[in-house]
Amino acid sequence: MAAGFEDELGTIVEQVAQEKGIDPKVLIETMEAAILKAAQAAFGPSRDLEARFNVETGSIDLFQYMTVVTDVEEPERQISIGDVRKHGLEADVGEELGFQVFWHPRDAEKARQQDKEFGDMLDLKQARTTFGRIAAQTAKQVLLQRVRDAERDIIFTEYKDRQGQLIRGIVRRFEKGHNIVVDLGRTEGLLPSREQTPRETYRPGDRIVAFVKDIDREARGPMIILTRSSPRLVEKLFEAEVPEIYEGIVRIVSVAREPGARSKIAVMSRDSDVDPVGACVGIKGSRVQAVVQELRGEKIDIVPWDADPARYIINAIQPAEVNKVIVDEGDHRMELVVPDEKLSLAIGRKGQNVRLASQLTGWKLDIISESKFRQMEDEALGALREIDGVEEEVAKAMYRLGFRALEEIADAGVEDLVAIQGVGTEERAESLKQAALQSMERQRLLRLKELLERAEPATEREKLRLIQHVGAHTVQLLEDANYRSVDDLVREDPDRLALRTGLGIRKARAIQEAAVLFSQNEAQELALSRTRQLSGNANDKVSGTADSSEARPT
Repeated sequence: MAAGFEDELGTIVEQVAQEKGIDPKVLIETMEAAILKAAQAAFGPSRDLEARFNVETGSIDLFQYMTVVTDVEEPERQISIGDVRKHGLEADVGEELGFQVFWHPRDAEKARQQDKEFGDMLDLKQARTTFGRIAAQTAKQVLLQRVRDAERDIIFTEYKDRQGQLIRGIVRRFEKGHNIVVDLGRTEGLLPSREQTPRETYRPGDRIVAFVKDIDREARGPMIILTRSSPRLVEKLFEAEVPEIYEGIVRIVSVAREPGARSKIAVMSRDSDVDPVGACVGIKGSRVQAVVQELRGEKIDIVPWDADPARYIINAIQPAEVNKVIVDEGDHRMELVVPDEKLSLAIGRKGQNVRLASQLTGWKLDIISESKFRQMEDEALGALREIDGVEEEVAKAMYRLGFRALEEIADAGVEDLVAIQGVGTEERAESLKQAALQSMERQRLLRLKELLERAEPATEREKLRLIQHVGAHTVQLLEDANYRSVDDLVREDPDRLALRTGLGIRKARAIQEAAVLFSQNEAQELALSRTRQLSGNANDKVSGTADSSEARPT
């Protein structure tokens, strides 16, 4: 079989080159290199060998070259001038002699004659037998592999520009791990299980539309990686259904998606006469329904984009109503106040609506009911009124300007406090800051006292709140930056703490120093209090057991 392949090698190379669009020279050079490597393994790496394709015979010839020398030091690469003359060869010292290595079965007679005449010099007989069995098979394997590589190169060239586009195919088969192999016509694509939409099922022969996520040239199987779960799939489906998007009149600004359940898309129009939402919905909902059908029933909310973040958020949270929006630009967070009866609608099932709205807009969102907001407002005003020298009207003015807690007053710049109606001067602003710090300290000591008297141990969050200069907002920033215990702060570098939390270097240093002091003092008090409580409980149990024993009749 191998010999037959070798006999037809030239014809096969020509046919493959024509059918696959591969340069014959590339195939020939690849096989020459493979045969040479196999020959060096069979005859020895120190020999000077060359593999050369013979156009006339359509096979690969092998040659060994030896240098003529006076004294032989490398028998496999050198031949003495005496042996040259002995065998009647024409060569001088320093020149090279080439010998063809006859390894093919059809050249068996030539091989015997060569061994008889030059066997003592070339020493090829034993290795030639081994090499003859594998050479043709090596050529075949290399040719097939090169064809496969060339086909992958062709496919890559053809499909590389389709990355990031929609593609249609037919489900062919399923592989381990629930991966789906899709027939794309010239090649196959892979839809991994992680890129499939939950609750979607397919059978062989089903038509499928997917988004080309990646083209992996080094993949062992199909190199075209598909996805049905990406938000880009929704975007491209609308682009295919809505001419205004394809033409650039309407633009999809953002897409948020929970595959198989719900998507939100924000759209805008470059033409004031074109309604972007209406263009995406279509007459009687025809366009959006076509996308929904392709996504197998996934719900889609289309909302108008707005340059005003608050209006954009209100659009994104639909269908819920919003009564009030409180913007925290520093933390890139918004509080949305909604009617009590609309709270569950705004949040959505398992938080889906608010989660998608947050993804769509890029803002952190907190949804609170009207009644809860009023309660929080009363609590915030109460906290602000605790500052010595702050009257009701000043507290309300602070609240209107966004101050919600003692910590915010303590950390505020003097110029910000001067702007509050009823403050007026820098001296008054400084006194308010100091008064806020004193109120925070009073509250801290009160919390410490309650924890010392409480039976349950303090949580890590409660301990963080016992650090000086740390309020509820700072605790949230610390936890967001993955500082979840006092020990995390004690071990941290203040500069790194400031960088990760955005607190500012001055406050970061104050918090880190306060954390060290807390771990050396109040933390020890809490630990001793807990030990005394456990010891007391144990004594109570022992005493109870003794009393019970004395009361038992004998």
